Amino acid sequence: MADLLWEVDDGVGLITLNRPERKNAFSDEMLGRWEEVLVEARADDAVRAIVVTGAGDAFCAGGDVKAMAEGPVGPAPTAGTVRQGLIETVHRIPYALERLDTPVIAAVNGAAVGAGMDMALMCDIRFAARSARFSEGYIRAGLIPGDGACFFLPRLVGLAKALELLLSADFVDAEEALRIGIVNRVYDDDRLLAETLAFAGRLAHSPPVHLRLIKRNVYQSYQADLHSALELAASHMGIVRTLEDSREAVTALLERRPGNYTGR
Repeated sequence: MADLLWEVDDGVGLITLNRPERKNAFSDEMLGRWEEVLVEARADDAVRAIVVTGAGDAFCAGGDVKAMAEGPVGPAPTAGTVRQGLIETVHRIPYALERLDTPVIAAVNGAAVGAGMDMALMCDIRFAARSARFSEGYIRAGLIPGDGACFFLPRLVGLAKALELLLSADFVDAEEALRIGIVNRVYDDDRLLAETLAFAGRLAHSPPVHLRLIKRNVYQSYQADLHSALELAASHMGIVRTLEDSREAVTALLERRPGNYTGR
């Protein structure tokens, strides 16, 4: 069975991390296929929203510590090999996501630990099951965050709270994650995936160019000054106002019916 499953239905792509016996900890196969899927989705107009979830009772345990312990004994890694290893494996995912204008939603169905938590943080939106638990557990394993936690987490919860979570490695339950801004919504476990897919379906049936440009505007404006952000918005507004989908949206609004969007 593949370590990562990918399917597309009615505009929504579903990524399932599929190593439930290892709490969906990373494997080389999983990370390679994950990047491939994101690259494929970027070029596929039929994919208008993406959901990421885990098989079994966990979202993702991050690095496979058990596999590391069971691996062959060899010379101690050097600083250079460790750095290159991160660049060639887990770093491929945030870079692929950064280039993707399609909205990505994490459906966190259980524990999300270390780099597994970071993989949820780097999605655009996060929904959690009530059983979900989050921990930046690096320091417990004698590590530091290597997959973007120091970038993503402060932007969601603020600097002081991010430092507390990173330095303590404490677990946060779903309700606390909602309160401090790690997740957007919390659902009962048996409703999480259906609710997330329904939300993704709403996005998939929105005007697709508008959807992608809104996401791009948000991320680029977040790190820009006001003048640059308004210039970007004006340029993108000039694009969308020429599209058939904009005219259809106005007509559908006036006629009080769902839009019939084409992507043109």
